[in-house]
Amino acid sequence: QNPSSDDPAAMALSQGPKKNYRCDRSLQQFYTGGPFAVGRGPRGEGEGEGDAESFLACACGSELRVVSAADASAIGEPIDGDSEAVTGIALSPDSRLLFAAGHSKLIRVWDLASRTCIRSWKGHDGPVMAMACHASGGLLATAGADKKVCVWDVDGGFCTHFFRGHTGVVTTIMFHKDPKRLLLFSGSDDGTVRVWNLESKKCIAVLNAHFSTVTSLALSEDGLTLLSAGRDKVVNVWDLRKYASKKTIPAYEMIEGVSFIGPGSGILACLGVEAAKLKEKTDGYFLTVGERGIVRIWCLERYIDFTYAVLKYFIHVHLECISQLLFWSFYSAVCVFEQQSSDVTINSENEESRRGFTATTMLPDDQGILCVTADQQFLFYSCTRTDEGTFQLNLYKRLIGYNDEILDLKFVGEEEQYLAVATNLEQVRVYDVASMSCSYVLAGHTEIVVCLDTCVSASGKTLVVTGSKDNTVRLWDMEKRSCIGTGKGHLGAIGCVAFSKKSKNFFVSGSSDRTIKVWTWDDTLIDAGGEVPLKAKAGVAAHDKDINSLSVSPNDGLVCSGSEDRTASIWKLPNLVSSVVLKGHKRGIWSVEFSPVEQCVITSSGDKTVKIWHVADGSCLKTFEGHTSSVLRASFLSRGTQFVSCGSDGLVKLWTIKTNECIATYDKHDGKVWALAVGKKTEMLATGGTDSDLNLWHDCTMEDKQEDFLKKEEEVLRGQELENAVSDSDYTRAIQLAFELRRPRRLLELFSQLCRKADPEDPIEKALLGLPKEGLRVLLEYIREWNTKPKFCHVAQFVLFRVLRSLPPTDILE
Repeated sequence: QNPSSDDPAAMALSQGPKKNYRCDRSLQQFYTGGPFAVGRGPRGEGEGEGDAESFLACACGSELRVVSAADASAIGEPIDGDSEAVTGIALSPDSRLLFAAGHSKLIRVWDLASRTCIRSWKGHDGPVMAMACHASGGLLATAGADKKVCVWDVDGGFCTHFFRGHTGVVTTIMFHKDPKRLLLFSGSDDGTVRVWNLESKKCIAVLNAHFSTVTSLALSEDGLTLLSAGRDKVVNVWDLRKYASKKTIPAYEMIEGVSFIGPGSGILACLGVEAAKLKEKTDGYFLTVGERGIVRIWCLERYIDFTYAVLKYFIHVHLECISQLLFWSFYSAVCVFEQQSSDVTINSENEESRRGFTATTMLPDDQGILCVTADQQFLFYSCTRTDEGTFQLNLYKRLIGYNDEILDLKFVGEEEQYLAVATNLEQVRVYDVASMSCSYVLAGHTEIVVCLDTCVSASGKTLVVTGSKDNTVRLWDMEKRSCIGTGKGHLGAIGCVAFSKKSKNFFVSGSSDRTIKVWTWDDTLIDAGGEVPLKAKAGVAAHDKDINSLSVSPNDGLVCSGSEDRTASIWKLPNLVSSVVLKGHKRGIWSVEFSPVEQCVITSSGDKTVKIWHVADGSCLKTFEGHTSSVLRASFLSRGTQFVSCGSDGLVKLWTIKTNECIATYDKHDGKVWALAVGKKTEMLATGGTDSDLNLWHDCTMEDKQEDFLKKEEEVLRGQELENAVSDSDYTRAIQLAFELRRPRRLLELFSQLCRKADPEDPIEKALLGLPKEGLRVLLEYIREWNTKPKFCHVAQFVLFRVLRSLPPTDILE
């Protein structure tokens, strides 16, 4: 456990010298886009606890990752799905088998319990684009980029059906829900949906009503209505009794996912739909998602009663109107719910930043709706009905499958319970430190957010400032989760921002336009509501190249800037008057930070070194070497007596300043470690980099000390037990204890005593019989060492003789 902020002793302890950190939580990538499947865990007797927890099987590059749907924690080790990207995934009905295929054209069947590939065979002539498993679990259907549809026997791995007919890439595939109706549906980018009969092995219908790629198919609960959605911005409703179109529903957006809502779903209850009257008035409800990033729920309505009522009225007036009235009997659909605001990163000003949803599915056991976004987010929705009788769709969980490169991160809040993370996106993701789930996002920038900083204002408000490639800085109120101020004025991308440390009423920003600006605000801005423009109080052309880092001194009197021009400069606030220029690095400077106690500043550079400088005269006080590549971040610890650094070599290092010693090195990243954050209270560390991994480290110095103390205490007790055994002439027990304590000298003394006196019971042989294989190996090493010295060789031969006499040769050879 981390030291509590309410315990003064624990606080003093947390500020003491650190000896070791341990990574206790890690958020790793598990979904890089493409196919995924939702499954259920073990259920029933003899199958675990029977909790049937939902899980996600996802494509992660060339691997398959299985994670818990509750918190994205890994379930088992990653599966090597293919040598290239995985393009198709499906689960068996009982969620025990995982089917996967990729660009290698091999179809593999994995047993999820043992993580073994139980079967594989060559499938299509191109990548498999979609997969589906029959309700019986015995058949697997695959759709390929080679325009073919194949059905495979799961147990035998052979092809049972081979269908041609599509003139384009087959994008989606689905079996009929009824296992007795052997029908297969496939959609293609040729705009058609084909219905295949597995008994006759023929295409029995071609449903042609789309003008673009068919992206998703859905079947009603009774199996009589089929929905097809496409990128032509419509949803087509098909009658499977006649294989004819009932209705074309304009959606006014490219639809990526469509799903029927079951009659017993809680969603319908929240909509106020009575199950008893559901069949009388409608063919069902369904939902759609697409490029707009919103969820919409539709009702397939029937107006048959209206037609007959009008017909009965007019039949006595104009008999010739009957033929016309028959056409009035139409089939319609009504959007009964439309999400008012999107939970996806969408910026209306920049069409290229539109992402929206890529898929949707109904969660098992009526747990709600799962929607997947183009930026690898899994959004979980639940439904409620308010006291006023209105329907509400609530986002209750957000899992991030892939963070791309993590560029910057900071702890948020007085208790540091949140972590704000900037990635290669226009948004900032805010994670809950305890659960490592994404609590919410800050969206507003039109380009990638590069840097951020956090503080708690004098009035107690938690604030975040962000800098982006859109040349603006934004100030965010974390309580309202909204932007309260935007600063414009830089002519290049914002590379760094830093809050004041004392007054908490200004921040500074540095840009690729080589200037530094000071931005101020007051509490009236925070309380005003809405978004207002921020004004720069001061600005200066600071460097000859891009500015990478800024830091404000603890008394708000100075600001230090680090640049690609290999210099760091110290400026007097608030007017940005030059004070000192720090020269000495041979490459660009990546980070700067003032000491919380001493009048010095630390810099890290591309020349693989970290330097500490005196603020007054700019002299270099210390230089630290140890990284094998550029040092990207360095930050003080333990009230300025230590610091932690990270670099392009993927290493995180802990240093003691007084001794110039690197006391610990950690290798938990597979790429550059761009981001480093140090908690101000607990001094917990957070690191992130190009490998998309987010690691949390806690100080385990006292834990290690406690473990060492317990080990020493145990060693003392067992040492006393050894001496007691010798005093009692219990040599068998004494030899065993000497082995366990790894005391070769004491063991030699025991063997020497036994060598000098003849003991008919021979305690050595008794002890040898109780030795494990590892103990025997250690004993033979001891004998080898003793045998090289004339003083002890006779003892070595004495013991070796008993080893050969008491143990079988096979045990010795092993």
